[in-house]
Amino acid sequence: MYTVTVSPKFQVVIPLDLRRLLNIQPGQKFKARIQGDRIVLIPEQPMIAARGFLAGIDTQIERAGDRACKACPPGG
Repeated sequence: MYTVTVSPKFQVVIPLDLRRLLNIQPGQKFKARIQGDRIVLIPEQPMIAARGFLAGIDTQIERAGDRACKACPPGG
């Protein structure tokens, strides 16, 4: 466990070993939240990181017919 100090501007330096381990880059954004009596920093993931996480999901849904067209068959 590392000990860090809060600066007069309320800034904290993340130790080098942790930055390397988590591949933290300058300018990277984090979400901050309170968990009990702790502050938890969660790295924001770019949208491209979510690509493919729903692979194999059924995207076919049954749709109602066009309300404006009474002669149109449902789903068509």
